[in-house]
Amino acid sequence: MTMRYRNLGGTGIEVSAHCLGTMMFGAVGNPDHEDCVRIIHAALDRGINFVDTADMYSAGESEVIVGKALKGRRDDVVLATKVHFQMGEGRNRSGNSRRWIVRAVEDSLRRLDTDWIDLYQVHRPDHTTDVEETLSVLGDLVRAGKIRSFGCSTFPAEELVEAHHVSERRALPRFRTEQPPYSILARGIEGDVLPVARRYGMGVLTWSPLASGFLSGKYRLGGPVDLTSGRAALTPARFDPAIPGNVVKLEAVERLVELAEEIGCTLPELAVAFPVAHPAVTSVIIGPRTMEQMESLVKGAGLVLDDEVLDRIDEIVAPGVNLYHPDGAWRPPALTDAGLRRRALSDRAAG
Repeated sequence: MTMRYRNLGGTGIEVSAHCLGTMMFGAVGNPDHEDCVRIIHAALDRGINFVDTADMYSAGESEVIVGKALKGRRDDVVLATKVHFQMGEGRNRSGNSRRWIVRAVEDSLRRLDTDWIDLYQVHRPDHTTDVEETLSVLGDLVRAGKIRSFGCSTFPAEELVEAHHVSERRALPRFRTEQPPYSILARGIEGDVLPVARRYGMGVLTWSPLASGFLSGKYRLGGPVDLTSGRAALTPARFDPAIPGNVVKLEAVERLVELAEEIGCTLPELAVAFPVAHPAVTSVIIGPRTMEQMESLVKGAGLVLDDEVLDRIDEIVAPGVNLYHPDGAWRPPALTDAGLRRRALSDRAAG
């Protein structure tokens, strides 16, 4: 297999078209550090030069594992990590404020055992912090040499536009990348996030190509689903076959399995090959837990889907359609906070 490489937005950094995600390394997935290091080394040996982690993955353990694995190989790897989610107990240990980011980047550098981070990403929006504050501190970290470039993750299209507008108005460095969820079963970003990213010349690295495991081949229509273990235990409503929306996903999976068999690949290989076909996508994150999973997913990195296959996929799941909400970790406050959706009772009474 020949690994493909692409420029990461306008950064001048060349990255593999598939990126090794490390969310499953550590207590949440694979707690064996030596095994995780072997998986990382195997991915690098197969041509992957892009590794993505986050401070909150297994409460920092993933970053520690990545740091161990990159000993002696750091200069050859484009290293990405993220900041935003709560780290430890207490106030002001999360979010996108200057106060927290300055502390969090030092913690990440220590755990990763490195002097610099190639791509530092804001893991989610923070509506309690002015985006100008966030862009300002990230620019300072670039000038200090602690990070080389910065981006965001799972930002809605309107948040991307606002951030770029603030960068232009305030003469601040801008987000160079976006990291959204994207799979055959969750194509919503094709209508907004991906076009916006192309307009601003942003690099795009997508996550969850296996649709939280639905495209792994493990879950089939009419088959048993264990809601007490693995991903299903974390979010059972996403996998419960008694829920009609999940039946729709399983029906799509059956048609995709047939398509994969017709073209001579596995369902996971088809799933991993799909996002990288979009012209706005720079790299697709694969997140294995075991060596077997890594080898299977890397095979998909060498698969190129032609127009006929992509047309068939469009018939199964239409462009721009989400068969499920792909981000289980964050929803806009405008939807979750009832106070932002309802006028004060006195205002309603006044008409």
